[in-house]
Amino acid sequence: QVQLVESGGGLVQPGGSLRLSCAASGDTLDYYAIAWFRQAPGKERERVSCSNQYGRTWYDDPVKGRFTISRRNAENAVYLQTNSLKPGDTGVYYCAAQLYGSCSGPAGYDYWGQGTQVTVSS
Repeated sequence: QVQLVESGGGLVQPGGSLRLSCAASGDTLDYYAIAWFRQAPGKERERVSCSNQYGRTWYDDPVKGRFTISRRNAENAVYLQTNSLKPGDTGVYYCAAQLYGSCSGPAGYDYWGQGTQVTVSS
């Protein structure tokens, strides 16, 4: 069983950047797909990016070209670099893990962190 802890959120002006971290314990992330989700107030949770165990990555259209997911297996952590942030990026960002996952869809993630708040506002 893996435990996930997100950090790195905060208040940032439009156009700014944040680096979100997802630190894991309890198991190695080597065999997990790791995804980042976000949930804005009054909206459903949506997946924005994913990295599978082979290092392949996937991005939701609204964040393509602005967000970058990366894995540091030696640190047992996954990061989400968010650039050119917009007010529409505001929400609670969660990382989630799926053992042997392929990033084929937004369902089936077994482990979740508690979330980190990202607020984009001037």
